[in-house]
Amino acid sequence: MTTYTILFLGDVVGRSGRSAVKQGLPLLLDEHKPTFVIINGENSAGGVGITPEIAEELFSQGADCITLGNHAFNKREISAYLDSGKPIVRPGNMASKVPGRGLVVVEKGGVKLAVANLCGRVFLEGYGDPFEKVDEICKTLNGAHFFLDFHAEATSEKIAMGYHCDGRAVAVVGTHTHVTTADECILEKGTAYITDVGMCGPSGSVLGMDRNIILQKFRTSMPAKFEVSTNPGVISGVVVSVQRETGIAQSISRVKFIAE
Repeated sequence: MTTYTILFLGDVVGRSGRSAVKQGLPLLLDEHKPTFVIINGENSAGGVGITPEIAEELFSQGADCITLGNHAFNKREISAYLDSGKPIVRPGNMASKVPGRGLVVVEKGGVKLAVANLCGRVFLEGYGDPFEKVDEICKTLNGAHFFLDFHAEATSEKIAMGYHCDGRAVAVVGTHTHVTTADECILEKGTAYITDVGMCGPSGSVLGMDRNIILQKFRTSMPAKFEVSTNPGVISGVVVSVQRETGIAQSISRVKFIAE
């Protein structure tokens, strides 16, 4: 059976993360030759949210689809862009009247890939049941393969979602916590899974933020304005290989690039 490849890059954080993607993505494209490139861009504008200009920048660099998360609407100007028809998805388990879409279908090389973004509910408020939403999505695929970016805080909720999607999704990749986990695997029924892909953001930071500010807040408990670190960026992502005919994942592996 023939295969195709998906390259997914974790949460892009601020200017440093965007610079790392600009520098490293061409090398990853050359090395892995992915059919699809998906990038989580929800923190790409100043560490919180995304703007239309930054979304266009990511598309121009090779993204076939952009996923978001709980900060999807932090930049006011993004709302109209989400209704522009571009392949960018905000969490699908939000109220139905919210701008944008929670699922888009991208097609390349004869493969239709339905890309969804859902938010977890443990430690994140205001979202509908993501498990029920998956069941709804799977009834609408019409032969497309299903890829899920599950933007959630709790590892237990992410792992549970992996099993809930096993055999129905080509991959379930966790985002939001910005720390790469080492549990990438192929689940029993053929779904590629990882609890968190990690971030594309500043090295030597605390989840992308200036570590000195974060340390001061932890040590004093005093309010502090978080600022994105200006350290050189790191790309964290995964490459997933999938059987074209069956949608069963063959492999998943972590990738990393350190910018200069």
